[in-house]
Formats: sequence, structure tokens, C-alpha cells
Amino acid sequence: MKKNKQILRTSQKLSLGDLILAVSSCTKSTKETVATVADLLGSGKVRVQSNGRFTRARVC
Repeated sequence: MKKNKQILRTSQKLSLGDLILAVSSCTKSTKETVATVADLLGSGKVRVQSNGRFTRARVC
């Protein structure tokens, strides 16, 4: 695990890029980053919002 960790507050409005940066700071490889982000989106723990409406994230 990398030594630099990023802790995010839940009240912030963050972009998908912010999520990817936060996850990648805690993972060893890009494959692990992609798998973790896909799991977060697929499980519903993270939701994607577009123009004030929540959209479904399709994880393939």
C-alpha cells in the first residue's frame, strides 16, 4: 500500500476523477484501482450524479 493516503469527507461534491485519485492513492496497480472503483459503483456505495439527477453506473 502506498504511504500517501487521501481521506475524503462525505459532505463534499466530488467528481469521478476525484474518486479515482482517492482510490489510486491506496492501491498498488491500475488494475486494482479499476476493480475497486467498479466495485464501489456496482455495489451502490458510490452514486454518480449528472445535472442533479442520480444516474446508473453500468459496470461491465
